[in-house]
Amino acid sequence: MKKILVPTDFSEQADYALEAASQLARKYDSEIYLLHLLELPEQLIDLNPTSTGSNQVPEAIFFMRKAHEKFEKVKQKEILNGIPVYETVIFKETFNGILEVGKKNDCDLIVMGSHGASGLKEVFIGSNTEKVVRNSDIPVLVIKEKTDILNTNDLVFASDFVPNVKNSFVEATKFAEKIGAKIHLVYINTANKFKTTEQLEKKMNKFLEGVDFKNYTLNVYNAESIEKGILKFSAKMNADLIGISTHGRKGLAHFLNGSISEDLVNHAKTPVITFKIQ
Repeated sequence: MKKILVPTDFSEQADYALEAASQLARKYDSEIYLLHLLELPEQLIDLNPTSTGSNQVPEAIFFMRKAHEKFEKVKQKEILNGIPVYETVIFKETFNGILEVGKKNDCDLIVMGSHGASGLKEVFIGSNTEKVVRNSDIPVLVIKEKTDILNTNDLVFASDFVPNVKNSFVEATKFAEKIGAKIHLVYINTANKFKTTEQLEKKMNKFLEGVDFKNYTLNVYNAESIEKGILKFSAKMNADLIGISTHGRKGLAHFLNGSISEDLVNHAKTPVITFKIQ
């Protein structure tokens, strides 16, 4: 975990994400890449002097300058003392900009701030959050409230225990080991996808073959829906973090479809971390 990307709209929730990122960066000697996206009309960002929008260039430069001024204040925060911090301000659609900057800088983790049930503030609306979560090749950690991420003791990982999810679970175990968390693997048993205890035991044991991680529990939780089951089980376990797998552009693995992923990210007060299925 050497490079952490923190997209920011300079909101309170973005500050919570930055604080969590700084905790990880300080422990693992990581670099932080701060990113602010300016989603402006095309006529404001066309810097070609021959274009019809050239008279709008000063306005675009104004927005760029104001963003850098805000970054200067952010970088003076005590939580960033001694941590290498790099800032980027670009004119780009939020979703695409986050993924492109993360890939360009070879980041290991994206940490985003969220308003929870109200969606992400300003540029971080629900649709952008879902797109980043669903399409990111690297783990995405979504923070809703002030969080001591290094004090994460219990991580709930919801799964349907199909073979292609295994690699993302292995990535989750690596993250759990880094922060010293215990993983509570859970299958949410719903009426339309009900499985017996015997079926699930066989499925879970097969799934865990060859996994070199022992600090976990196996659980089955009955609920009326997947999302409600994850949230209720996490509350029951007093979880500090919820983990899920994503299929990239194909949506979330099996039972976790796009709407559930967005609901989970937006509704859970607990931080959520996602791992892409390779």
